[in-house]
Amino acid sequence: MASKKTPKTPSPRRASKQQALFENAGVVVEQPIVDTLEKNFMPYAMSIILSRAIPEIDGFKPAHRKLLYTMYKMGLLGSTRTKSANVVGQTMKLNPHGDAAIYETMVRLSRGYGVLLHPYVDSKGNFGKAYSRDMAYAASRYTEVKLDPISAELFRDIDKDTVDFVDNYDNTMKEPSLLPVTFPSILTNFNVGIAAGMASSICSFNLSELCEATIALMKNPNASIEEILKAPDFPGGGYLLYHRGEVDKVYRTGRGSFRIRCRYTYDKSSNCIEITEIPPTTTVEAIMDKIVDLVKGGKVREISDMRDETDLSGLKLTIDLKRGTDPDKLMQRLCRITPLEENFSCNFNVLIGGVPRVLGVYELLSEWIAFRQEAVRRRVYFDLNKQREKLHLLKGLEKILLDIDKAVRIVRQTEQEEDVVPNLMMGFGIDQVQAEYVAEIRLRHLNREYILKRTAEISDLEKQVQELEQILGDAKKIRDIIAKELRDVSKKYGKPRCTMILYADEQQQEEPEEEVPDYPVQLFFTREGYFKKITPQSLRMSGEQRLKEGDRVTQQVEASNAVELLFFTSLGQVYKTSAAEFDDTKASAMGEYIPAKLGMEDGEQAVYMAVTRKYDGFMVFGFENGKAAKVEMSAYATKTRRKKLMAAFSTKSPLVGMAYLEQDQDLVFSSSGRVMVVNTQLLSVKSTRDTLGVQVMNLKKNAKLEHMELLTPERFENPQKYRPKSIPSMGSFVGVEDEQLKL
Repeated sequence: MASKKTPKTPSPRRASKQQALFENAGVVVEQPIVDTLEKNFMPYAMSIILSRAIPEIDGFKPAHRKLLYTMYKMGLLGSTRTKSANVVGQTMKLNPHGDAAIYETMVRLSRGYGVLLHPYVDSKGNFGKAYSRDMAYAASRYTEVKLDPISAELFRDIDKDTVDFVDNYDNTMKEPSLLPVTFPSILTNFNVGIAAGMASSICSFNLSELCEATIALMKNPNASIEEILKAPDFPGGGYLLYHRGEVDKVYRTGRGSFRIRCRYTYDKSSNCIEITEIPPTTTVEAIMDKIVDLVKGGKVREISDMRDETDLSGLKLTIDLKRGTDPDKLMQRLCRITPLEENFSCNFNVLIGGVPRVLGVYELLSEWIAFRQEAVRRRVYFDLNKQREKLHLLKGLEKILLDIDKAVRIVRQTEQEEDVVPNLMMGFGIDQVQAEYVAEIRLRHLNREYILKRTAEISDLEKQVQELEQILGDAKKIRDIIAKELRDVSKKYGKPRCTMILYADEQQQEEPEEEVPDYPVQLFFTREGYFKKITPQSLRMSGEQRLKEGDRVTQQVEASNAVELLFFTSLGQVYKTSAAEFDDTKASAMGEYIPAKLGMEDGEQAVYMAVTRKYDGFMVFGFENGKAAKVEMSAYATKTRRKKLMAAFSTKSPLVGMAYLEQDQDLVFSSSGRVMVVNTQLLSVKSTRDTLGVQVMNLKKNAKLEHMELLTPERFENPQKYRPKSIPSMGSFVGVEDEQLKL
């Protein structure tokens, strides 16, 4: 029989604790919210602001700096690559946030990812692409990396006490608090970070322009750098829509935005648009998703197909167009309603001395210049101390040159080793450092030739020490050193702009157009000024047209709902509208009264309707004095959506007829029983709307031109009979066979 296990009796101390916990269960303890924020939230917020999200004056966040410094210490500044996993593992000695976070940081710094204008990591393998949401990077065990050549400028003279070093997180290693960058890397590359209660968004600038602007600012702190540093430059290219006011705002305050537009080409042979550069804030997938939604919703009808043809040569998004589509007009519209054109918001929030500050480009460059001056001063001071130490040793060596045998004798006659240095000090009047140096000279070097060669360096060292002392005492010389280094960096690593600048006079201004459905319609216009828009289906199902008593249809046009309508009036004016502004109706309806609909003046009547889509072709006007005017239709097109144009045609002579023609046709002119057929090719095109044109028909005294109309096939049996050899002409009398036809 198994014995029962006796339960353990808790100790009195533990039992009292448990009892206290049970007694306090459910008790609400009041705590001031200020104390909670100070104890819990504020340390966390300060940690991510200072140690994660906000870059410092050298242009790097701590994660970037730790990774690059690890690669530098691994000797990856040469031509040898290593597996990314190796770098990630080594970086964990400085960065305790895990391999995934470290590798993602490396990806964003790499050349393969393409988010930086000047990448710091030269990569091999699949690192994804910044312009693609779905193109993931390969695992770290498959990719290889090394430092890009420009990274040498990040670590130049780092071993010469140019920056401070601090302990890593477990106090086993030293790491730099900043990198002694030789160019303003804070503005060279794209940098975005989000902290608690604040964020940072810094755009990139062209390296050559940035170096030149920094040099100009060092020469004159009040210099205007807008003409040198024209605008940001993004690695993805595209077009930057330049507005001087917005540029000045960002340069002065560090806040503002820039508008970036895609770059595309039109392939006429295949009737497609190829987009090769997009804004840095979007992806190919986001653009395609938006365009697909617009096509499905019927808001964009000009696109027949779209595909992503991105390959090893770079980004390419191809859009196939339907026949007759204007590619430039479509792209202007797509840029307005899709991510093909987006804003890049700037917030130049940088840690300066451990304090987050929002600085404009001017202040940021000034802070970098001050930082770089201190780094150069520390480097010069380090070199000066080294040269002084070397000079001090050589001067001690110079003193034994007078009696080398004496030095040898002192060493040989000294019984104990520890007495060698003191005896040399007393024998030649040198200090301990010099004596230690002399005592360490090899036996083979105790000859006059060796010592003479070494002591010959003394004069050169004295000159170098003097020059270094002068540099330390002259701020201008330090600035000259910085300027020389900037010119070297610009010459070695500078490259042309990726993002082109579109100035205001180069930007095509287009009024936003409302998206309207496009479908076939029949347009009717009557003599009394009534208008109807009827769909073909409704027209087939309808009976006779309902009109006002005594009214009749003068124009019937097959068109679409998206066409433009121009109504010419009895007062020589034209009112512009579109078919989409009118509701679909039926034949049984009276229709819209145009003078009332368009707000015409008292007594003004609509006499003619022109239907157009692209304002091509021309208008022909016939006047009582026998003249006719041929006016380009483009003369009525306006950049702004004006509803009314005055002086639409000449009112110096009464109008007898008008016609809108897309191409040249035959017109019939008649007066006092005479007629003539004239092709509009004989009329010269005018760009002035209110011109009287040219004389077409010579009139007898007190006669006037009575009609002008289009020639129809059934008008005359033989139209050539009435065609004059030239204009102006008197015309011909109507033949017997045509007398029954009304003029």
